[in-house]
Amino acid sequence: MDERLTELSCEEFAERLAAREGVPGGGGSAALVGALGASLCSMAGAFTLGKPRFAAVEGELERIMEEAEDVRFRLLELVEEDAEGFLPVSAAYALSRDDPSRPAAIERATEDACMAPLAMVGECCRAVTLLEEMGRHCSRLLISDVACGALLVRAALETASVNVYVNTTALADREVADRIESTCSELIEEYVPRAEALASEMTSLIGARRSA
Repeated sequence: MDERLTELSCEEFAERLAAREGVPGGGGSAALVGALGASLCSMAGAFTLGKPRFAAVEGELERIMEEAEDVRFRLLELVEEDAEGFLPVSAAYALSRDDPSRPAAIERATEDACMAPLAMVGECCRAVTLLEEMGRHCSRLLISDVACGALLVRAALETASVNVYVNTTALADREVADRIESTCSELIEEYVPRAEALASEMTSLIGARRSA
């Protein structure tokens, strides 16, 4: 693809997503939402850095922000990689049913198409850990952004996992499919509850401030 989806405006991306086009789709949306969650982690750090009260944790904040930026950039790359992964699948299904190479082409393309959403899951798991750390160190004025980041990343995790499973379901090699699904499921089962717990904790702190 010559055009980069991540260089579209928000309006253009949403319009393209709503259109009858193969990409962007659910996978690209998951990666973009995850990137927004990681961005909120960086934002919470950016507004905390430089405040005298947080001088003791400045090094930790800088590390968390650096890693969150790495996650953000990687997830934006995965918007593109997910779109690129769709094209071979589409091309394989377009082959004539009489073509003896068609089943193998579909299998190969479908397995490859699992990789981008599975990578999204991994990056979103990193984002959850970083948001947990940011929630412990940032200014209390930023905890709502940490909560919002956690909720966005949770949504991205679950959305990316759907895109893993829709591809593994189509695989003929069930050993490969089971291995990919197991890896994805283990991460989802651990990190979705952690993201939910973090959002709940931060929201409770907001409520405590309001009632104080």
